Amino acid sequence: MSEHDDEKSTIERRDLLKLGTAATVSYLARGVVSEASAAVPPLPVNPVTPSAMPTRNLGRTGYRVGVFSLGGQAAVEQPNNEAVAIPIVERALDLGVNYIDTSARYGGAERWSERYIGQVMKRRRSEAFLATKTHDRTRDGSLKLLEKSLELLQTDHVDLWQIHNLSNKEEVEQIFAPDGAVQALVKAREQGMVRFLGVTGHADPTVLIEAIRRFPFDTVLMALNAADPHHLSFEKELLPLAVEKEMGIIGMKIPARGRILSSWTPPPPEQQRWGQVATRPGTIRRREAVRYVLSLPVSTVIVGCDTVAQVEEDVQLARSFTPLNVMQMAQLSARTEPVKRQALFFRPWEG
Repeated sequence: MSEHDDEKSTIERRDLLKLGTAATVSYLARGVVSEASAAVPPLPVNPVTPSAMPTRNLGRTGYRVGVFSLGGQAAVEQPNNEAVAIPIVERALDLGVNYIDTSARYGGAERWSERYIGQVMKRRRSEAFLATKTHDRTRDGSLKLLEKSLELLQTDHVDLWQIHNLSNKEEVEQIFAPDGAVQALVKAREQGMVRFLGVTGHADPTVLIEAIRRFPFDTVLMALNAADPHHLSFEKELLPLAVEKEMGIIGMKIPARGRILSSWTPPPPEQQRWGQVATRPGTIRRREAVRYVLSLPVSTVIVGCDTVAQVEEDVQLARSFTPLNVMQMAQLSARTEPVKRQALFFRPWEG
């Protein structure tokens, strides 16, 4: 090694030790990709998927994902609900779903969602691309959550580990701090505990834009539905950047917990858990809600299900999907304008 090479090596080691700036974290994240990839098993394969529904690239990950994926909320996060939750997960895999999303936060302190999914993963781990999340903004707190996630999911690795629900710029600063959660993601990938890294959010597209400009996340999970263009639109602001960066793009909140659907009956206001109180049904059908988001350049959509029948319906909708044209999408979105607040209950509103 020449004196110049030795000096360059010393500089690189010193720079890596700083880990205080987004650029350094990004450098490290890129540098461990090949090592981490070799440390985890091959990508999962559900043999039913190709004949069950259309598939799309999950960004640059190399994974082909079915356009409908199972979310770990709804019945799958309810306490003491094993008799309902586990058959939902089993049936989803049987029908060709090959991506399952959960979180350390789903199901409260007991983390019911990860528990139920783990009961299936201990037997069928090789069939599902498994994604979970950390809601902690620190390195050590996130690694502690991941350790428990792996235990509950009954696996030695997850395919995707995501920073959960970035809502404001202060949280972006927290995760990129010297002791922030981004360092946990990098460390976990380096050690083969996770395969890919992602970020998620519901509230403000500019927050996620800032995060993915600072770090080469593999995926972004964003709230998208037919009402999205009416307020703080992820479709208009965030989606084009994610496409440009060749990220895996996962849509969520498609039926808005039912609030966008004409079949939904609002519960009494005192029983509504979210900020925007709804007093009327939605304005579009489930098929239209799914079709709208799948007509966007997303890789897949995740939907939480309450029954096996709902899983079967959603897989059928995925199987029969045909894209809407620009005019049809605009017309469908226009129909949601009267219910935009309840359909976008997860976004900040004034007044």
